[in-house]
Amino acid sequence: MSSVRLTHICQYTSHLSPRLPQNQSVRVKLGSTPRQSRETLSTQERERGKSDNYHDHQATEVISSPIPPMQFPHFEKSKQTAAPGSREQSRRTPTTVSREQDMSSLHVSKRHRKLLKTSPPVHHNSKSDSSPSSSSSSSSLSASLSSSSVVPSSASGSFTPDKWKKLVSIQEARRQLMKEMCAKYKSSISKTITGHHVRNLFVEDKYKLLYCQVPKAGCSNWKRTLMVLAGKAPNAQSINHDTVHNGHHLKELNSFDRKGIMHRLETYTKVIFVREPLERMVSAYRDKFENPNNYYHSLFGKPIISKYRVNPSLEALKTGNGVTFKEFVQYLLDVHRPVGMDIHWDQANQLCNPCLIDYDFIGKFENMEEESNFLLRLIAAPPNVKLPNFKDRNPADKRTSTQITEKYFSQVSTLERQRIYDFYYTDYLMFNYTKPFKDLY
Repeated sequence: MSSVRLTHICQYTSHLSPRLPQNQSVRVKLGSTPRQSRETLSTQERERGKSDNYHDHQATEVISSPIPPMQFPHFEKSKQTAAPGSREQSRRTPTTVSREQDMSSLHVSKRHRKLLKTSPPVHHNSKSDSSPSSSSSSSSLSASLSSSSVVPSSASGSFTPDKWKKLVSIQEARRQLMKEMCAKYKSSISKTITGHHVRNLFVEDKYKLLYCQVPKAGCSNWKRTLMVLAGKAPNAQSINHDTVHNGHHLKELNSFDRKGIMHRLETYTKVIFVREPLERMVSAYRDKFENPNNYYHSLFGKPIISKYRVNPSLEALKTGNGVTFKEFVQYLLDVHRPVGMDIHWDQANQLCNPCLIDYDFIGKFENMEEESNFLLRLIAAPPNVKLPNFKDRNPADKRTSTQITEKYFSQVSTLERQRIYDFYYTDYLMFNYTKPFKDLY
């Protein structure tokens, strides 16, 4: 893969991404198409098995990737000590911790191994899988991180040498763990990158960044930062919520032609930020169902109340208002959901396909400020560009924390807690989060 300098690395939450049925080919539309906002796009297509409905059903070619899946290490040679699991504290939420564990202590039970083996596959065109390329998929950022023992002068005011080295080692450990988990549990996935795989990647060409959106993991502020990097706003604070989510100011990777997509995958820095899965799920529930939101209450609330509530009132059936957390959990666990999944609570590994796309930087919401600014210094962004920390959605609400998450899950049974943990288990394993409750197995 061609090398790119570190002078060149972001999110958008306004799209509902349909899940495709197994063995169905995925096609990518070549050329730019206006993006439908989440307020107008129904996600019922996911359960109906209609692939890429948001591309107007136009048949176009599959991209056969010259980039193989992540270069998998030999397990017996690759044991590393994880990033220090010292319960990274977030400036945003003092009570929130990363719960990142020592990677050498990871244990996968027989039951969870079965869950991993039977989790939704990466859909692909089998005709394109027979001749994978042997080209390397590692980027210059990864190589530079491996050799970044000295703090660049441009970042000297932000990070001490010890802090810089620690952040470098954390990234190395996270990427190594991802490779090991993918090699062990997802080694049979397709080697073909399609439009479905890159549907959540956003592009910033000036600094050569590809950012995969994981809603409820700091994506609004990362999108603001991308717009600032692209020169579309003087500062992040000046960008309001509607502009962030409905302004169509960022390019989508699947809006480029085949050559443009592959060039960027090969040479740009690929970034993902994730969050403790159950915290992220609770955050999504609070945002979409506890606050006024005509779109989510109508599309999701009404069928959820209709199916899971005993003797619902006519008003609830009409408006979809007042979905309880237990009803939301029942919906998530139902294999025959009355309405499809949504990007705000779908698994991060399903949104960003980290076993196919080799991310150069894996950030954590729990340490968002420090890791985001570390990344910005790595790509030589202007010193005044930093990730904002304000909360413009329901600002009166407290940020979802560990304690708030525990409070919500006290409303459901032990079995339901276990099944929700199982639902997000791949994310827990790949992104190295510890079990959220002691009674889980």
